[in-house]
Order: sequence, then structure tokens, then C-alpha cells
Amino acid sequence: MDIQFLSDHLYLQTVTRNRLALFDFDGTITTKDTLIEFIRYYHGNTKLLTGFLILSPILVSYKVGIIPNWKAKEILLRYFFHGEPVSEFNEKCTTFAKNCIPKLLRPQAINTIETHLKNNDEVVVVSASPENWVKPWCDEQNIKCLATQLEISNDIITGKISGKNCHGPEKVTRIKSCLELSSFDEIFAYGDTSGDKPMLALAHRKYYKPFRG
Repeated sequence: MDIQFLSDHLYLQTVTRNRLALFDFDGTITTKDTLIEFIRYYHGNTKLLTGFLILSPILVSYKVGIIPNWKAKEILLRYFFHGEPVSEFNEKCTTFAKNCIPKLLRPQAINTIETHLKNNDEVVVVSASPENWVKPWCDEQNIKCLATQLEISNDIITGKISGKNCHGPEKVTRIKSCLELSSFDEIFAYGDTSGDKPMLALAHRKYYKPFRG
């Protein structure tokens, strides 16, 4: 379905129905992977490129399916953020969310979110990226956030994931743990990778890569 038609269709519908809109974040709402952009923001281009060169065997192993998504992410997080004070880390996350994420947004995605909000739909971002920078952006939009959580020990970032990476089937687990899906008359879902397909399968109306082109 054409996304402009979708936006118009949503706006014209009655607001009395109880509806839910689930959005992936990276690549769906944004044009780039925010984890990579946050590393660039936090450490600069030189350390980003050096780190990716050092970790290239791990990244290749992930790409060819030798190691899972969560493991590759933890290795990346440990390399770049292990030992960082959580207060400093979260301060930079908030600044990144305020100053950098707006430059990465897809206008059609934002228009669709705004249309859902005008219709009083429940809007939830479900992201594999850490909630440390996704949630501050969601809070500014007055929408809910379900995202990957980072392990903290003695106020220090360990580089490990707390619980499970919010990716693939875990997105469905997180959604069902926080929302009573049977209470919604209609569910919309928007995603752009295979990791979003379990979430898309929950929806009455599912949109894969809807805001590109």
C-alpha cells in the first residue's frame, strides 16, 4: 500500500477503535543504524573505523551466520563501551537522541507516527538498539519504547546485554509481556529486516520497508 494513502486512510478513520501501531526503529524510522552512529558520536570516526577493522572477523562471522546477532552485538558493545560510567554514557545518549537522531529520521515514518497519534492509537517502538538513546527520543514523541537493555555493574557499563537482545522472536516476547494484544481491534506493524518479521506476523496490517523510495 502506498504510504501516503495509508496516512490519509488512517486519518479519515474513526478514532473510537482501539488500535496498536508497532514500529521498528533502525532502518524503519531512521535512515541508518543508530548503534553505529552513536559509536561515531561517542568516540569519533577514527576509533569507530579502527574498532571495526579489529572486529572485522567477528562482523564477518555474524554476516555469514556463524555467530548470532546478540553475540556480535555484545562483542561490539564491550569493545566500545566496557568500563564507561553509566552517568556519562546516559548523558551522551540523551544528547545524541536530541541532536543527532532528528537528522536520521525518515519523514514518511514520522508522518505515519503522527497520524497514528492523532487517531489516539497506541504507538510503540520496538528496537534492538539499546534503550539508552532510543527511549529518550520516544519520550520526546510521547510514545512507548521497548528496546535492548544494557547490563550495569557498580554504575559502570559492562558491555553485556541485560536479558535478551530485543531482536527477532524476542520482539514478540517483549510486546506480549507489556501489552494485551487481544484488547486491540487492529494492529499495525512496520519493519525493514528479517529480525522484524516475527513482529510483523502479529499485525492485521503489516508493512515491510514502507518508507523507502
